[in-house]
Amino acid sequence: MSIIPSFFGGRDPFAMDTWDPFNFNNFPFSTALSVPRPQFSNETAAFVNARIDWKETPEAHIFKADLPGLKKEEVKVEVEEGRVLQISGERNKEQEEKNDQWHRIERSSGNFLRRFRLPENAKMDQVKAAMENGVLTVTVPKQEVKKPDVKTIEISG
Repeated sequence: MSIIPSFFGGRDPFAMDTWDPFNFNNFPFSTALSVPRPQFSNETAAFVNARIDWKETPEAHIFKADLPGLKKEEVKVEVEEGRVLQISGERNKEQEEKNDQWHRIERSSGNFLRRFRLPENAKMDQVKAAMENGVLTVTVPKQEVKKPDVKTIEISG
């Protein structure tokens, strides 16, 4: 048995309410990892931690979320004050017929919610989202970081 799962309390260390990779005071040992989340029922536990990759390129921050079986109408991408990107959605339960006999249920249903605090260089007013083949791609362009002007001082004497 690995020490890693018990070390994080069996939880995804990136599944905090708002993951802020730039705040090293609360990662990865924050008590937020062990606090139960009453807003999600047990039924949705498997879907709550939708897997999302965050990649930074020279031009943008790119988020990719695997959301198989969801339509773009069932997913919401929002930008909140304080540079917080929120991705949420809901997978509805399949309708059961009286004559249906289920042998196995592994696909989860319910809500998911992921929040990411973006860095200062994110252009929050130019965020774009696209969904293709069950993969949501959110692109957050970056502002050019101005390099400080350097003035050479002549040394006298």
